[in-house]
Amino acid sequence: AEIGQLSQLQYLYLNQNQLTALPAEIGRLSKLQTFKLNQNQLTSLPAEIGQLSQLQYLYLNQNQLTALPAEIGQLFQLKELNLRGNQLTSLPAEIGRLSKLQSLSLSQNQLTSLPAEIGQLFQLKVLYLSQNQLTSLPAEIGQLSKLQSLDLSQNQLTSLPAEIGQLSKLQTFKLNQNQLTSLPAEIGQLSQLQWLYLNQNHLTALPIEIGRLFKLQSLDSSQNQLTSLPVVIGQLSQLEELDLNQNQLTSLPAEIGQLSQLQYLYLNQNQLTSLPAEICQLSQLQGLGLSFNQLTNLPAEIGQLFQLQWLYLSQNQLTSLPVVIGQLSQLEELDLNQNQLTALPAEIGQLSKLQSLSLSQNQLISLPIEIGRLSQLTKLDLAENFLKDIAEKIRERFPL
Repeated sequence: AEIGQLSQLQYLYLNQNQLTALPAEIGRLSKLQTFKLNQNQLTSLPAEIGQLSQLQYLYLNQNQLTALPAEIGQLFQLKELNLRGNQLTSLPAEIGRLSKLQSLSLSQNQLTSLPAEIGQLFQLKVLYLSQNQLTSLPAEIGQLSKLQSLDLSQNQLTSLPAEIGQLSKLQTFKLNQNQLTSLPAEIGQLSQLQWLYLNQNHLTALPIEIGRLFKLQSLDSSQNQLTSLPVVIGQLSQLEELDLNQNQLTSLPAEIGQLSQLQYLYLNQNQLTSLPAEICQLSQLQGLGLSFNQLTNLPAEIGQLFQLQWLYLSQNQLTSLPVVIGQLSQLEELDLNQNQLTALPAEIGQLSKLQSLSLSQNQLISLPIEIGRLSQLTKLDLAENFLKDIAEKIRERFPL
């Protein structure tokens, strides 16, 4: 209780102790600006915490709080409130009175809903709500006009309110690991969005409005149920990374070739039977994942991917490779395991930077002697083929 006598105290760090409660006298610290209480064993806060009228930063993460006192709404100077890793099941309506709050972390709690008053946090820039039990969002969330980062991952959301489109400053939006079956058209209004995480939901389609996210740099829609992509995907001119792993795509629109900034494209575990020739217009592409599909051939244009560093094609139905494969001068890793290749083109020897070549479980009878030119190769997997001999030049290059 004597701590209440430290009337000039501005910074108080009590983190990583074994505190189970705070004395009421804590409210006398009228000049306190920063209060660190994270990693204790607090189960509740005294009402007197509302008397800390100068408090700007309050860290309560990793405690055992089950509720917040209404008086928390009296902390009118508060800029940052961290409550991550507690046992909160609800928030008091008074939280909406924290008019200067810029960062609010509520991840790893047990929240099932948010009060409408959360929409009154007009200065909020960061809102973290991952790993809760939210099934819906209040429409008022659209009033957070300064919000830049919103993390709603690992909840139980089945839909989003149309008002989500009012978050005009939003740059990062995490919705992964929910139960979303669709996205509202209003998502296309998020004109500043750069990173969008939609993975591990139940999406069967992306809305055409997604083509209006002109500043988007990364889109993760892996582990959904997408059967096709909207042609407007080609309008995402700033996109650098596109993850579509583990969907049900049977084809790609030609417009995918318009993604002039794309560096990484993940299409593993889909149902693709072919690739559009336009995929080879992706002049900045460094990584291309196509494993676990049903490809029977590669377009000749694939040789135009001059920046490509890794190409994953395992578990397809390829019977041959185009000779232009030799033009991939930057390629370092090539995975062709579990296909139906009976031979390799001599041009494979032109891959001067290749470090890893995986060809197990194919139907290779022989290897071209040009494979011995791969001076950078450190891994060569030829297991489970029909090879009867290894050419002398290859034996010299790879002592067996």
